Amino acid sequence: MYLLFCWPHGGRLLSTSASQCRGAGFNSGFGLPVWSLHVLPMPVWGFRYSGKKKLYIGALFPMSGGWPGGQACMPSAQMALDLVNNRSDILPDYELELIHYDSMCDPGESTKLLYDLLYTEPIKIVLMPGCSGVSTIVAEAARMWNLIVLSYGSSSPALSNRQRFPTFFRTHPSATLHNPTRVQLFQKWKWTRIATIQQTTEVFTSTLDDLEQRVKEAGIEISVRQSFLTDPAVAVKNLKRQDARIIVGLFYETEARKVFCEVFKEKLYGKKYVWFLIGWYADNWFKIKDPTINCTVENMTEAVEGHVTTEIVMLNPETVRGVSNMTSQEFLAALISRLGVKNPEETGGFQEAPLAYDAIWALALALNKTVAPLKAKGRRLEDFNYNNKDITSEIYRALNTSSFEGVSGQVVFDAQGSRMAMTLIEQLQEGSYKKIGYYDSSQKNLSWFGKDVWIGAGPPADRTVVEKEYRFLSQKLFAAVSVFAGLGILLGVVCLTFNIYNGNVRYIQNSQPYLNNMTAAGCMMALAAVFPLGIDGHHVHRSQFPVVCQFRLWLLGLGFSLAYGSMFTKIWWVHTLFTKKDEKKEKKKLEPWKLYATVGVLLAVDFLSLVIWQIVDPLHITVEEFTREAPKVDLDVLIQPLLEHCSSEKMNTWLGVVYGYKGLLLLLGIFLAYETKSVSTEKINDHRAVGMAIYNVAVLCLITAPVTMILSSQQDASFAFAALAIVFSAYITLVVLFVPKMRRLITRGEWQSEQQDTLKTGSSTNNNDEEKSRQLERENRELQKIIQEKEERVSALRNQLAERQALRSRRRPSAGQNQNHNAPLPPPLSQTDPKSLLPPPGYPSADNHSLPPSFSNSSNLYPAESKMSRNHCHNSQIPLLYK
Repeated sequence: MYLLFCWPHGGRLLSTSASQCRGAGFNSGFGLPVWSLHVLPMPVWGFRYSGKKKLYIGALFPMSGGWPGGQACMPSAQMALDLVNNRSDILPDYELELIHYDSMCDPGESTKLLYDLLYTEPIKIVLMPGCSGVSTIVAEAARMWNLIVLSYGSSSPALSNRQRFPTFFRTHPSATLHNPTRVQLFQKWKWTRIATIQQTTEVFTSTLDDLEQRVKEAGIEISVRQSFLTDPAVAVKNLKRQDARIIVGLFYETEARKVFCEVFKEKLYGKKYVWFLIGWYADNWFKIKDPTINCTVENMTEAVEGHVTTEIVMLNPETVRGVSNMTSQEFLAALISRLGVKNPEETGGFQEAPLAYDAIWALALALNKTVAPLKAKGRRLEDFNYNNKDITSEIYRALNTSSFEGVSGQVVFDAQGSRMAMTLIEQLQEGSYKKIGYYDSSQKNLSWFGKDVWIGAGPPADRTVVEKEYRFLSQKLFAAVSVFAGLGILLGVVCLTFNIYNGNVRYIQNSQPYLNNMTAAGCMMALAAVFPLGIDGHHVHRSQFPVVCQFRLWLLGLGFSLAYGSMFTKIWWVHTLFTKKDEKKEKKKLEPWKLYATVGVLLAVDFLSLVIWQIVDPLHITVEEFTREAPKVDLDVLIQPLLEHCSSEKMNTWLGVVYGYKGLLLLLGIFLAYETKSVSTEKINDHRAVGMAIYNVAVLCLITAPVTMILSSQQDASFAFAALAIVFSAYITLVVLFVPKMRRLITRGEWQSEQQDTLKTGSSTNNNDEEKSRQLERENRELQKIIQEKEERVSALRNQLAERQALRSRRRPSAGQNQNHNAPLPPPLSQTDPKSLLPPPGYPSADNHSLPPSFSNSSNLYPAESKMSRNHCHNSQIPLLYK
């Protein structure tokens, strides 16, 4: 037996007769029928008309998928329907019925189910989707059918767009309601840098966009923003690599397990990190076994410990009976009884169940509110069809003005159709969630319980705290080198005093004491430069550091010019005067003013270069940063080592000029010292000691300069090399130049002045040797002149003798022819009487007896090309020339 009903498509019942349906215009042909014929099977005589008309609600409950909220939300909605249908004061003429499908929280599957809901009878007066992705599809399409959409589990901020979703309402607040709470917590814990990781879905993308805008207004930076579709491994690694500390995670529950499995692997948890998650996961979501991850429950429990959740208040914390005449606790008890499971909190959507419950009540109250206005217009709720905008407008108006006390709290919708509610703040402590506060975004009121617990001493820093730590010179090293420098200055004072006090002693005078005084003064200045060289930020304020830099530069520069310049001047003039030919030696004399002028020129060059440097590019403090170091004690802190330097804009250029000039002087000094090592002169009697000092100073400076440039980033090593080079150079110079003079004057008692020294009959051995040397040089020069004159005279005499012999030889043949041709030949020249070789009268005698005794045989000292025999010289006179 079948009962035949005929009603307009989407309208009310017109007839139970097929002929009447045809007469009313039923068309069984092609196209969409204007009238629909429905044959309902019914038992014979079993039909009873109760008098209540049914209003159908099309619902999509996700029983599985990313958020299986339908597992608890559907029983909750059914509980509300039963109570509403039993109420005589709410829709007394109507009965609400739920037609539902499993959307699996999948937009694709939901599209197919939406088609079935729309094109399958009966007419649905309202649609109730669950997930945000599903609600987006349903709400965007519902406007074409003039359907109101009321969601119980959609949090996407995109759904608040009234132009795109004009008929959308939700009892689940927008996910953006979490963001004011998050910003408030960031400010409470003084965090200004956060990171985010999101699942790539519209709900989380729009939520994150809203968060980014809010934190920007609050002066908070999002340093890292990562997203993933299915596998979060790369995103989590990027968070670790970029030193994310405060991390906001936006993803569904199933993806949350994947994320925290990777978090455990990357060690992105503990006292350095705080995770902010969505609060509508199941309380034991991290303990649920998931075949898609390879982490144990213990691993997950360790990784999620201490994270903070922000959750919309979905259960009224107060014991208040609402419109359903039930308190929140009574509702929970009834829901748990209806679910019939041991652990109801593990049921998907358990936390959102009050929202589904209140959604049914909101719909029922709104429909009840539209009865009177529609009746005034001659309309009824059962007249609703997909082309009727008037009924839709009345339902929209009623929902928009809804305000009642539900089990989830006060139910009120804003202008975008989103639920306005408080936010609950919870923290996972020892494996269970603990309430730590509430935040009312409408009142901007934070209710804090003070029960937050941290793994460390308190809330961690929002980034690796970088503590600047200046590297200072080792005070022990500075003190030790300063002692040596001070002793060196004291030694310089002793040497200077000694030299000035004994300035009238001939031996001191012959060492050019004024130049030695300059050397001692220069050494003391260089030693004084050790003190500012070791002064850094540990001793003076940063504002005074440039003054220290200037002291370093001027003391060391002028000290080097005085000390080395005076020694270089000595060796230069020794080389100039005493390594030339004998003729030039006589013409040049060592005048003291020339020595002082040379030192003055070297000093003026340094002084002028330092003045130009200070004016054009003055020294200032610069800070060198080193690689950050992790301390062994606190993992939240990185040490940023800093080192202060004296520098200028073109420091390398200036150093190149100064080092090049000084280096040439050092090399030239070494060369001159080598060239004059065998010279012996009275005018500068300590030039060999000067040469030795130049060797040592040059070697130390040429080694130390490049080494200190290389080690400039190591304050202790750089100071040690530079300071010890200065100390050793000064010590060597002072000891080599002055200690032998002190020893000589002390051991030999030569403390007399020059006037006293001339009155004595004898002089020191060194002065006697020098006097003898000068006398022998004069005698040798006189002997050379005398020998040259004698040899010229002998040559002339030999020429005269040869002429006479030739004249005699021409006269003898003629005499023999006239007298006797057998006359004997004249004796050979060797047999000639020596007396015949005597010079004619009037010429001076050429024999050795005419010379002074000490010069009689001096020709043996200077061999000449003479044919005279000198074998008969007296040997006893030769040593006198060399004595």
